[in-house]
Amino acid sequence: MDALAAIAEIKGGAIKSIDLIEACLARIAETDDKIQAWAHFDPEFARAQARACDEFRAAGHDVGPLHGVPVGVKDIFDTREFLTENGTVLDVGRQPTEDCTVVSLLKEAGAVIMGKTVTTELAVYHPGKTANPHDPERTPGGSSSGSAAAVAAHMVPLAIGTQTNGSTIRPASYCGVYGFKPTHGRISRHGVLVQSLRLDQVGLFARSVADVALMAESLMAYDSRDLDMRPTSRPRLVETVAAGPPVPPMIGFVKTPVWDQAEETTKEAFAELTDALGESCDEVDLPEPFDAMVELHRTIMNADLAKSFAPYYARGKDELSAVLRKMIESGQEVSAVDYNRAADWMGVLNAGLERLFERYDAILTPAATGEAPAGLDSTGSPVFCTLWTYCGTPSVTLPLMEGPNGLPLGVQLVGPRGDDARLLRTAAWLVQRVLDENPEPGSA
Repeated sequence: MDALAAIAEIKGGAIKSIDLIEACLARIAETDDKIQAWAHFDPEFARAQARACDEFRAAGHDVGPLHGVPVGVKDIFDTREFLTENGTVLDVGRQPTEDCTVVSLLKEAGAVIMGKTVTTELAVYHPGKTANPHDPERTPGGSSSGSAAAVAAHMVPLAIGTQTNGSTIRPASYCGVYGFKPTHGRISRHGVLVQSLRLDQVGLFARSVADVALMAESLMAYDSRDLDMRPTSRPRLVETVAAGPPVPPMIGFVKTPVWDQAEETTKEAFAELTDALGESCDEVDLPEPFDAMVELHRTIMNADLAKSFAPYYARGKDELSAVLRKMIESGQEVSAVDYNRAADWMGVLNAGLERLFERYDAILTPAATGEAPAGLDSTGSPVFCTLWTYCGTPSVTLPLMEGPNGLPLGVQLVGPRGDDARLLRTAAWLVQRVLDENPEPGSA
């Protein structure tokens, strides 16, 4: 069951939370030897939470929107009951004394914290132990590898991750699940490992757009400890998605300046999809300033990594992977002028996107260059996510297509900053449109 179905069954009394947890525990026992999605996992703690949820409901109390549903938490989110080791030997045994804001909100909503999912080293590029559920010889993507794999393997219906480049959208595409990166500053990052305050965003994994909306709405609460947040009311994501668009949306197909890095089968799949959408979709070219977006993002990311990870570098650089050391050392060389110039261009590119969103409800673009690459020594290229993370726009991966090896190939939709509800509504419309055209799941 997806999260909404499970919640309905629990609230209706057809099942209890402990029944759902036992089913998920059985699935984990069955599959995780090959997939290895979990960094820290305690079946008895999960059972205790589920029993507490059932007792709370039996006592007649009002229950939260995620009551009794298990959630996987990426191992860079501070958790009071679990270690948070950030995917590095330099944090082995690290035990936070309090939950981060997101985990507190999950508990407030009634969720069961199932455990901590595997992350790459310090949520950057060096892979963790997780394999792709569709083919254990292929990467699940990164850095939120365990979260994407756990949802894809039906170990949990929901999980959380992060994205500083492509760490939610790419693994969701590779693993064939729904991944959502909200507008920058819409979900609190307090108590989450900091890479880049300008780029870091919390990400979500689920098995439907409706489930994404349900969890995201529970997490979009103002937190003054995250300085990029503003005091606004929570958007009505669930209601907006359920209502559907008032008129058929218009989609702008944007290849982006990195289209040459897409595999030929990806290009062919998107040609078929845009052709099927017909008059609902136009191809749109981005102007020349967008060509520099990869370098602009790299400047900010590497400089911020050098600042944020300076303590790790100082006390144990030899324990860091070669790729992370190189990024930190590159960031140490970034000048203040270049950094501020890269930051200023965020506003320029967003102004260009705002003009585009005056005509289009969402942008259609690949979520990744192709299906998950073979081998576990790399997490694949995030390049089709870079622009949208740099600009802080909301984006969502939809598992609507397959690659030449029968593996998932994600469709990415991007929306205007601050209008996450409209984006998810358009995403639900697109999913239904594709399914109506081709009811066979997993192909376009």
